Amino acid sequence: MKIEMFPDPDAVARKGAEIVAAEARAAVKQRGRFMLAVSGGHTPWAMLRALVNEDVPWEQVNMVQVDERVAPAGDPDRNLTHLYESLLDHAPLRREQIYAMPVEEPDLESAAKKYAETLEKIAGSPPMIDLVHLGLGPDGHTASLVPGDPVLNITDRDVAITGVYQGRRRMTLTYPILNRARSILWLVTGKDKAAALARLSEGDPTIPAGRIQRENALLLADEAAAATEKKLHSGGAASTE
Repeated sequence: MKIEMFPDPDAVARKGAEIVAAEARAAVKQRGRFMLAVSGGHTPWAMLRALVNEDVPWEQVNMVQVDERVAPAGDPDRNLTHLYESLLDHAPLRREQIYAMPVEEPDLESAAKKYAETLEKIAGSPPMIDLVHLGLGPDGHTASLVPGDPVLNITDRDVAITGVYQGRRRMTLTYPILNRARSILWLVTGKDKAAALARLSEGDPTIPAGRIQRENALLLADEAAAATEKKLHSGGAASTE
């Protein structure tokens, strides 16, 4: 897995936007559309705002969620709330191009199955996402694949419902669809992520993030998160395989 390091979260977000835009253009040229899966977090929301200033073929973009908290519409805990705020008011992206996880439905297991069916309709069977954005928690979780949750063991479904984590149940994409993606883009910022990032960079399979495919993965980190990485170059970025 390639790792690039930058001075601060804003620089990570800007580089992330540049990469997403380039991936979008390449996917549209090759396949006629771009399928992007987005996680939540302050840095990715900044990345999406920066994406507005990039050359993106917006008409051919479809956006899906990596995970979502079970909460009412418009709740600040919802990733979708921030996704809409970051993009819809600023980019020529229509609301129907964002496929929201149906976490407001009373039967969550049925809702997860319905979202998996939506993914098949828009991304093929089995669904293949062009680019998946992932974050990393201090405990080594990614998406809503958290330590000790039964969803870590799912191999026959692309979407599942977790137990309660930090006060909320969640809907999440599972390892099969994440590891099927054409590319993975990690954004990792903050000193509280340093230990988890070190384990991820070593491919530690005992943390949930360590079980994500590495062959087509790029990780962008700020200096605080990459405190254990040593290859900092004069330009403010570094890379290691």
